[in-house]
Amino acid sequence: MKNCSDSERSKQCRAEVFTPAGLVAYAEGAVVSRTIIETGGGTVTLFAFAGGEGLSEHTAPFDALVNVLDGEVKITIGGKPHHLKSGESIIMPANVPHALSAVTAFKMMLVMIKA
Repeated sequence: MKNCSDSERSKQCRAEVFTPAGLVAYAEGAVVSRTIIETGGGTVTLFAFAGGEGLSEHTAPFDALVNVLDGEVKITIGGKPHHLKSGESIIMPANVPHALSAVTAFKMMLVMIKA
C-alpha cells in the first residue's frame, strides 16, 4: 500500500491502494482537512476533527455524502440529529441546513457532487 504523504499531490496516489483515514491526522483542538480529488464535477475531502470540535449550521448548494472513517459524530440535517459511527454514511441534501459535532475525535470522507 502506498503511503501518500501530505507533500505529495493527490495525482500521485491514483491507481494505488491507500487507507483514507491514514491521509489526515488529528490535531488537538482543531479540524484538519485534505482534499484528495478536486474536479469541476466535485470534490473528495478528508477531515479529522478533534473531540468537541464541529462545524456550525450551514448549507451547501450540492448533495454531499459523508462516510465516517473513525470515531463518532452527531450530524444534524434539517433539524434532525443523526449519530454516526465508524463505517456509517449519510447523504446531506443540497440546500438543507446541516451541522456537525464531534462526539469523539472522528475522521470522515466528504464526497461532494457538483452536478
